[in-house]
Amino acid sequence: MFKNLKFTYTKINISGRLGFLFFISLLFSFSEISAQSKVSASIDSTQIKIGEQIKYQIEVETAPDDLVVFPEGETFSPLELVESMDPDTIRQNGDYRLLKEYFLTQFDSGKYVIPSQEVLIKNNSFYTDSIAVEVNDVVVDTTKQKLYPIKPSVEVDPGFSIPDWLWWLLAIFLIAGIVVFLIIRKKKKDTEEPELPPYEEAMAELQKLDNSHLLENREIKEYYSQLSFAVRKYLDRKIYDHGLERTTNELIAYLRMQKAEGRLKLTDGTISDFEKILQRADLAKFARSKPDVITAKEDRSKTKNIIDDLRASVPEPTQEELMMDEAFIQEQARKKKRRRIIIGVVAGVVIIIFGVTALIATKGYTYVKDTYLGHPTKELLEGEWIRSEYGNPTVAVTTPKVLVRGELEMPQEVQQMMVGSETFIYGSLLSNYFTTVSTIKFKGEVKFDLQKAVDGIYTNLEGQGARNIVMKQEDFTTLNGAKGLKVFGTLDAENPMTGESIPNEYVILNFAEKGGFEQIMVIFNENDQYAREISERIINSVEINNLSE
Repeated sequence: MFKNLKFTYTKINISGRLGFLFFISLLFSFSEISAQSKVSASIDSTQIKIGEQIKYQIEVETAPDDLVVFPEGETFSPLELVESMDPDTIRQNGDYRLLKEYFLTQFDSGKYVIPSQEVLIKNNSFYTDSIAVEVNDVVVDTTKQKLYPIKPSVEVDPGFSIPDWLWWLLAIFLIAGIVVFLIIRKKKKDTEEPELPPYEEAMAELQKLDNSHLLENREIKEYYSQLSFAVRKYLDRKIYDHGLERTTNELIAYLRMQKAEGRLKLTDGTISDFEKILQRADLAKFARSKPDVITAKEDRSKTKNIIDDLRASVPEPTQEELMMDEAFIQEQARKKKRRRIIIGVVAGVVIIIFGVTALIATKGYTYVKDTYLGHPTKELLEGEWIRSEYGNPTVAVTTPKVLVRGELEMPQEVQQMMVGSETFIYGSLLSNYFTTVSTIKFKGEVKFDLQKAVDGIYTNLEGQGARNIVMKQEDFTTLNGAKGLKVFGTLDAENPMTGESIPNEYVILNFAEKGGFEQIMVIFNENDQYAREISERIINSVEINNLSE
């Protein structure tokens, strides 16, 4: 060490001596920490079963006055921290030896790596080595395992909830009510007689009165009530639109005013007869007066004459008035049609709301949304799938869409070993579903190490922007007997536009067949059930062709 320092001194002139001394002080300081501080990590077992715990131990040797900070929290991911023990301190030859124990576990089988841990000593970082751990499934021998009968199901009260049948019942009642309403309305319209013109209606009322036998039965009050109503209604429809609601005096005053202004050509005798008939009707209705039958019959004849005189006194409408009446009728028809349309639309909306509510209650909101509003991966899953062969050596796979040829970057040393490579892609890492098929053909008799290729997947995914990668591995055999390695797990992809972290799952099949390397990769959004089904269907369809050649 001191020889090196001397050699360094000869390379620095006198003017840089201060900087050189500062460098020496840093060098000695660093040498002092390096010489006195040592950090190492160990575990009690490299293989455990699901749920078992690993004792992970960090050992630090350092000076007594050095501050040591051990790692805490989620730094052991993908393994889960169960418990962190207090460090033990052992004094040894004037230095301290610190022992810090952690208990870790994992509940999924696979091969994991405990990442390198950072230990701070006197504001300097020291790192432990990463350690590989294998988590195995628990093998159950069903021939020795004691079996028990299935326990009966127990109903659990879910609390208050509206049963599905009630939604259907409400929908049925609503539809039935709308149908009944429309039927009754149509029947009512069919049974309603069309409205007669004012004069014909008045004559029909008088004829009805003649056939009523009210006079024979001495029902004078009812007779005069219908008689006055016939003439009042004619006035209301033809001349004065308040004829039914005005009193006798008001109505007679109106007629005399119209006569004086020249708007009605009535004689004083007609108005006087009309006034007497209305007064007798009022007395009969309210004072219980009973005119004799002969007077009642005379009033009946005078009423017809009054209606005839009223009809003759009204001047013929001008062409402009006729057009206004026609426009009014058309406007009324339009309003009526508009009301029918609005009622129909409201009824349709109500039926749709109840129908959608019933579907959501029985099928669930996600199913209704994806089925009727559309979902990209659902449409892919339910569409027409295509089986094609890709690359060399040939990989046959079934996909919802044809894969498009893409580019695959290769290290220089790999390019020197291979004859060629092909890559086929659909989607992207930021979409709900992304798949690639890659094949490499090597020169001559190159022995390709499949495990090394699998070990490099973590670095490749990280280089493409993936984060928080959890990786598992298991053997895989295709339908036609090709054996390979299946790598699967979870990762996060960051959206470069929004910075949002997208949780994904991935499955990567790796094969080394016929002097080549074949890789099939599927990455999909972990919250997308349809993409998960697409992935399973693709993986289960893979075949490596020409295995027997």
